[in-house]
Parts: sequence; structure tokens; C-alpha cells
Amino acid sequence: MSSVTVKPLILSGGVGSRLWPHSREAYPKQFLPLLGERTLFQETTGRIGGMAESRFDIHSPLIVCNEQHRFLVAEQLRQMGYDDADILLEPSGRNTAPALTIAALHVSERIGGDCILAVMPADHHIADVEGFRAGLARALGVAGRGLIGTFGIVPDRPETGYGYIRKGRSLEDGTVFELEAFVEKPDAETAAQYLSSGDYLWNSGLFVLRANVWLERIGSHRPDILESCSAAYEKATADGNFIRVDRTDFLRCPSDSIDYAVMEKLNGTGQAVVIPLDVGWCDLGSWASLSEVKPRDEHGNVVEGDVYARDTRNSLLYADSRFLAAIGVDDLLVVDTADAVLVAHKSKAQDIKQIAEHLEAANRTEHKVHRRVHRPWGTYESIDTGQRYQVKRITVTPGAALSLQMHHHRAEHWIVVRGTARVVRGEESFLLTENQSTYIPIGVHHRLENPGTIPLEIIEVQSGSYLGEDDIVRFQDHYHRTKEG
Repeated sequence: MSSVTVKPLILSGGVGSRLWPHSREAYPKQFLPLLGERTLFQETTGRIGGMAESRFDIHSPLIVCNEQHRFLVAEQLRQMGYDDADILLEPSGRNTAPALTIAALHVSERIGGDCILAVMPADHHIADVEGFRAGLARALGVAGRGLIGTFGIVPDRPETGYGYIRKGRSLEDGTVFELEAFVEKPDAETAAQYLSSGDYLWNSGLFVLRANVWLERIGSHRPDILESCSAAYEKATADGNFIRVDRTDFLRCPSDSIDYAVMEKLNGTGQAVVIPLDVGWCDLGSWASLSEVKPRDEHGNVVEGDVYARDTRNSLLYADSRFLAAIGVDDLLVVDTADAVLVAHKSKAQDIKQIAEHLEAANRTEHKVHRRVHRPWGTYESIDTGQRYQVKRITVTPGAALSLQMHHHRAEHWIVVRGTARVVRGEESFLLTENQSTYIPIGVHHRLENPGTIPLEIIEVQSGSYLGEDDIVRFQDHYHRTKEG
């Protein structure tokens, strides 16, 4: 019996605004180690790879992500041993239906339409991985017969923050059911009724289906999405493992979810099934949900960092960069980062995304980036800013180099505090070691490189009339960037 080809598809387009200030647009929650050493994205990539059943040929994962996250994705895949994984880049998010469509087009072209896609959001946590794999094995068998399988999470409380799936008749000894209906998020009374009936499952957003089946369904129910995605993929360009779909055609694509575009149209048709899962699943969509899966002290508090808590109960206290003290508070979320502090009642956890909306409307940056900004060559962190000057701490990973560039409006002073720097300045090339420094005048071509085996750390003092990250003219760049990023 030949093996079944399976392609894990990881959808990583979210920004996690309800986990602000820890999650930012440029570094969203799926790339953060919220529950251990691995990030949520890395947990997801490893969830299928360990399946031992020989009847499944598990390929390396395929990722769909926003273009600005491409280097985060590539580095975290490299750490997991996936150097050959393709990364489909969206110029702007269009929700999950277009993301799945371009992935299905890619897999159909590269592998074949019969390839089964195991579709997983990058920001979910599953405690019982072996239980998930057992459910996945059942779903792969269903998908091989041309049906669309989705997972329904067995509810353990009357949750109002999730959508639900109503299951129909049993198909395989109570392990697979016809999908009768998708149901919107209920109020508290309705959620309690759903729980007591036993007929409803939480909508997980996890799907298993053949690539050609999805293309047929999306073409039938949303031909406009298929048309835009097909045009965008036909004009895609490759840059190593990065595959960029055409920006103009993709931005014309309507935004819609897998559920709304297709799955709800299949209610009661027999074309889709639901597989119940009871595996400790959580979508980690808010600080309140995160506090439910993290270890708690004897007073029900989740405490991380340098924290002192007294007479405090059922609260999440997260100190990233400073000492945090809480006395006499209950049911609070207190999250400290280097440039922002959140204080909210747990009951308002779903409203935190409004802070990001306010920051964007006010033309601020705290919803976009942290004080420490990650780049493919390392990081930089703003230490101080004033009129006509800015001070940064720059860290360059061994063997990495910034682009050959120049600035129209600022000069730069570099002081090496750790490691060795190779500096290109105009026609010169020279090495700097600890406590040595140099000066880069306005308009001079320059490059910073780490030729050593330990991280290079420098203090950069910028001075000039304009200090924005977009004052960069690149001439050579290992990472094929143009402006900032």
C-alpha cells in the first residue's frame, strides 16, 4: 500500500493584538516563547513531524506569512531543522481563505492535487500532542476520500469567546461525525445549553483536506477569491525559500475566512466531517486564556519576571524589564515591557486589541515594534532619543552583515563594546575590537559586519536632521531588502 503524502500548512498571518504589549505587529505572539523554550510557531511545526505511522509521507512544512515576518519564520524554521521549507509571502493579510488557496495552488503545482494539507494556525497550543496525532490520523483517512475534515474541541466550560460546531450523525464509532453546522459565538446562556447538550464542539480552525478538493470548493463558492489568488500565484517570484505572490493581484483578492468562504456552505451536505479532540487545546487569543494554561501559584496568580505579590489573587503579573509589585489586587492583568505597561481587568481581556487601534490612530509605534527590533542580521535597541540624536545598542550575529548603505540626513558614531567588527567606510575596510570606535559621515557608503564567532555589540550614536529608519539607501544586501526591514 502506497503512503499518503501530507503537507503541513502553517498559517502565520496574525498579529496577536489582544496580547499587547508583549505581542506587536513586527513580532507577534506566534513567534514568542509563551509556554516554554519553543515559540508557538515552533510548537506547531513540530506537531506533525513526529508521526511514526509509515502510511503517511510527511513533508516539510509550508508556511504562509506576512512578508515583514519572513526572516523570523526562516530563522525559527532553521532552529527546528527545516532549512528546505517553502515560505509563501503575503504582501498584506487577506484572512485564511486566500492563504489556503495560494497554498493549495503551490502544492498542486509542486507535489500534486492529491496531496493532503494539514492546515494549522501558528498560534495554538496543544498539550496532548500524541492525542492530536491520533486524531490527525483519522482525519487524514477521511481527507483521502475527498471529504474536508475539521477538528472540534470537546468543551469543558460554557465558553463565549469561541465559535461552535454542531455535530451530526456518527460515521466511525463515535470518532468522526458529519458536520451539521457552524455556529457563531454564543451568549453565556446559550453556551451553557451547548455544553449540556453534548452536541456542540469548539471550532478549532484546524482543517485536513486534499489540495484539489479545496480548489474545487473555493472555485465553486468563491470564484472571485480563486481568480485573484491564481493570478497572484502565476506571477509569483522565488527568492531562495521565499515565494512572493504578485502584490497587485493579491491585494485585489477579497478578505474572507475558510469558515465563511466555504465551510458554512457545506453544513449538512455530507461533504465535510468533524473529528472531536480532547487534547488540551487553546488558541491563546488573550492574556486571560494564556493565564489559564500557565502554572499558577497557591493564590491562582501567574507570575513571571521580577515580581513581588502580596494579598493578590487570580492575577497575571508579567515583568519583562523592571521590578513589579502588586498588593491587594484580584483578577488583574499587569504586563510590563520596556516601553509600555498594561493594566486591565481579566474580564476585559478581549478589549485589549482596542489599545493597538488607538495607537495606530494616534500615529504611534508601540503597537508595531518593541524597543528591541529584530533584523535578519541581529537586533537593535533604542537606548535614548532626543532632538537631532538617537542612541542604539546594535547586536550582529556571528557571520552576519548589514547592507552596504548610506544615509542622506544622519551621521553615525560606532563604539565596539564586545566582539570584532569589520567596517567598510567609503573606500576603506578595517577591523575594530572592544573599546575602539569610528565615525560614518553623512552620505558615505558603509557596512558593518561580524567576522567573529561571538555576537558583535556596538553602541551607535546617530546625529542629524532626520533619524527615521527609512533614511537608508541600500546598494548591496544579503537579504534582498530595499528600504527598512
